Amino acid sequence: MSTPARGASFHNIQFRLALAALLTLAALAWAWLYAAERTMASMRGDGLLLGLMRAMMAPGDSAAYLLASATMWLVMMIAMMTPAALPMLLVFRGLERGPAGHLDPLLFAGGYLASWSAFALLATVAQWYLHAHGYLYGASLAASQQVAGGILIAAGIWQLTPFKAACLARCRGPMGFFLAHWRAGRWGAFAMGLHHGAYCIGCCWMLMVLMFAGGAMSVATMAAVTIFVLAERLLPGGRWVTWLPGLGLIVFGTVLSVVL
Repeated sequence: MSTPARGASFHNIQFRLALAALLTLAALAWAWLYAAERTMASMRGDGLLLGLMRAMMAPGDSAAYLLASATMWLVMMIAMMTPAALPMLLVFRGLERGPAGHLDPLLFAGGYLASWSAFALLATVAQWYLHAHGYLYGASLAASQQVAGGILIAAGIWQLTPFKAACLARCRGPMGFFLAHWRAGRWGAFAMGLHHGAYCIGCCWMLMVLMFAGGAMSVATMAAVTIFVLAERLLPGGRWVTWLPGLGLIVFGTVLSVVL
């Protein structure tokens, strides 16, 4: 086997290992969230996880609450958004970056998750405010029926806006994104990940707010939102991809807040 062929094979192995590491990290994050939900519901057990869940039930102790909630939201973003980054990583891996660029997809993923980590901190503050002012209830930290209905309606309206469509177009077209925002080098890979993460936040931030409607600690709600985000990226294009779910959210939110 020639040296270039051996080098290409080695880089492919490295990429697969990096991809496996990301998927393992996401799986561990989902396992942690499941354990956290069970601990929050029972308030039994010991160790760090129980301490974090107890802190999240006491918004009056703002420092401990913010630390615990930030941990939860950061893990949540890893679990929910790592799958959404995979199509971009596969396209990015196919682009020629030179012999030193075999780890660039991992750096791209790091930048992508860094953007979502910044969003997680904003969501942490929002959760603390809502909980401290009595808008979130129970072990799942869910909003009241009327507030949840309002969140659903707002998310549905967001689905119909041009800004949502513009951000989703950039999330759905990996090659178009790279052609428009290409940067060389390892810092360039990380910066492109940050940039793409910003587009995805613009596309999905209101979907993340749905967590407060279904319960910030609800793994079922996390899974539903994750599937929603993936479906938007992978299904065939057209306005119906955003409009149909948007109309559904508006109808469901109206029924929840007005009729029921």
